[in-house]
Amino acid sequence: MDPRPIPANHTPSADALKDRVVMVTGAGDGIGRAVAIECARRGATVVLVGRTQRKLESTYDAIDALGAPRPAILMLDLATTTVAEYAGVAASLHEGYGRLDGLAHVAGVLGARTPLDQYDAKVWAQVLAVNLTAPFLLTQALLPLLRASRDPAVVFTSSSVGRKGRAFWGGYAVSKFGLEGLMQCWSDELETLSRPIRMNSLNPGPTRTAMRLEAYPAEDRDRLATPEQVAPAFVYLLSGDSAEHTGQAFDAQPR
Repeated sequence: MDPRPIPANHTPSADALKDRVVMVTGAGDGIGRAVAIECARRGATVVLVGRTQRKLESTYDAIDALGAPRPAILMLDLATTTVAEYAGVAASLHEGYGRLDGLAHVAGVLGARTPLDQYDAKVWAQVLAVNLTAPFLLTQALLPLLRASRDPAVVFTSSSVGRKGRAFWGGYAVSKFGLEGLMQCWSDELETLSRPIRMNSLNPGPTRTAMRLEAYPAEDRDRLATPEQVAPAFVYLLSGDSAEHTGQAFDAQPR
């Protein structure tokens, strides 16, 4: 599947996500933080998911300073969260909001940059747990809440190495390939519903994050897009502006 570009001149309207409840994983820093703040700026009530209280509180404060709808903080370690705990998350959201309009899977770990024949099994398991299994289990648990929305949308954060394999990207690349397959299968299963749950993937492209620095320590970071510059692409896929798209792979930056 050839990826689609986000419309070149697209700028989300001020109320693109008004009255919508949106969950963002990895909301403590990097792209996840920027996406959470941008969603709030566009009117959403954001559920901030992460494993570090201090970072989530910082994102909370940034949203609060905008005068946006008050967000919620949900502490989760995606490497270890159980099926029962995800069910508890769904029950809590049902009690608090009654529905979920958007879900952005942004959290991820890089793992090792080593040849596959030297890849550590424990690192492999951790990378797939966070990058692939957690999005599957969390989405599965939240499906009833997504079905309760008038226009539900799910965005899986992909990567160029999840669309064409590349040496030394190991578990990270494989997990992103898996996410693309998960998105396509689920979209195909759900698009026949009277109110389909839109599922798409988004490759942010080279972005100035801690993960990118870990992967490319010698890179000129001033040449990279900032998380704030790629965040509107997530808003596009979470909003009604992309209502006709499901089962598609998107790029946030020109190739």
